[in-house]
Amino acid sequence: MADTKKLFIKTYGCQMNVYDSERMAEAMGGAGYETTETPEDADMILLNTCHIREKAAEKVYSELGRFKGMKADKPDLKIGVAGCVAQAEGEEIMRRQPLVDLVVGPQAYHRLPEMEEKTRAGEKALDTDFPEEDKFEKLKGRSKAKRAPAAFLTVQEGCDKFCAFCVVPYTRGAEVSRPAERVISEAQDLVERGVREITLLGQNVNAYHGAGLNGSTWSLADLIWKLNEIDGLERIRFTTSHPNDMQDDLIAAHGECAKLMPYLHLPVQSGSDKILKRMNRSHTAESYIRLIERIRAARPDLLLSGDFIVGFPEETEEDFQATLDLIKEVKYGQAYSFKYSTRPGTPAAERPLVDDAEASERLQRLQALLSQQQKELQDAMVGREVSVLFEKEGRFEDQMVGKSDYLHAVHVAGSGAQIGDIRKVKIVESGTNSLKGVAIA
Repeated sequence: MADTKKLFIKTYGCQMNVYDSERMAEAMGGAGYETTETPEDADMILLNTCHIREKAAEKVYSELGRFKGMKADKPDLKIGVAGCVAQAEGEEIMRRQPLVDLVVGPQAYHRLPEMEEKTRAGEKALDTDFPEEDKFEKLKGRSKAKRAPAAFLTVQEGCDKFCAFCVVPYTRGAEVSRPAERVISEAQDLVERGVREITLLGQNVNAYHGAGLNGSTWSLADLIWKLNEIDGLERIRFTTSHPNDMQDDLIAAHGECAKLMPYLHLPVQSGSDKILKRMNRSHTAESYIRLIERIRAARPDLLLSGDFIVGFPEETEEDFQATLDLIKEVKYGQAYSFKYSTRPGTPAAERPLVDDAEASERLQRLQALLSQQQKELQDAMVGREVSVLFEKEGRFEDQMVGKSDYLHAVHVAGSGAQIGDIRKVKIVESGTNSLKGVAIA
């Protein structure tokens, strides 16, 4: 029997890339690979890349440069680039870094075993197509190894919104939703392997419109209610959403579905209608605020998370103040904020930039406000009882760490809990980025 080969995957970016890396590992498992935690041990290295952040491609080239010596010492080592940078750069990656053996886009990674076989024959392999076949169905079945208690599950990919700053429509393609039956089957498999919480993933996850079990088209709310019926699945989350796709049935599910957690990531990006229009967001600050009011009417204790871009082309101080005003009105328990950076090929790329120092100063002010809100809402958790899913052991003896219903990290000592247990916990202390609690049940 041939020796098992080793695969090292480095994952950049979003939760969907984490999910994709798991599936790549499974695909290569069928080709005789098992994963390793160190590139030095690997027979194949895959960089699963993200193109969202500034200078993403240059960071990948820098990372590849670190492997030159390894490739010289180990000529049979195969190096691949996957994900969104692979989709955007294509053949340019192989031209700039000849040590790369294969380049595969995020919609074609089910073809990795065939591509790897091609590289073993001494050829280069490139596949950045958007194939018609369902990559999820082409992948070999998951192994039945026990899983961590929380898992990601991709249900939708791609985006049709074409925000002026975003490369996703070009790297992930048009919106595609997986059939509900396949999602449910994968969720059941995950639960059988120890998963108790599933986060449904999509670039625009609340735009889900998959084929339902009865021949109709299902919304995300329809899918959530069906997943709600799975015994052993205790928690459901979803990310990332677009305000324009928050339909009435999904809002209602937040108030009525006990397994749907009281946490929502709903990016707004700016509080200025002028900038939102320039961004091609297709919503206004007012419509976003009214939407939040409706969601909170359905689930008053909902913790809201958001995304913000500052220094977008043509943003004035008045526009920025409108963003601060929106944040003050909405109150976020968590948020991600960034200074605008140009993405070649996007509509905003040709527009004049805001002065960099001014944009940086705005980002500092915005992050200070968001941090203050996060601390206030986190401090308000002290004295409350929450449900915690324990996911790992803590740094100290007899300490467990888990996530609350609201996605706060919670440290609990002396609970006697095991990984995968869900316990009622009373919050007794608020730290910088986590809470401390004592088990009460």
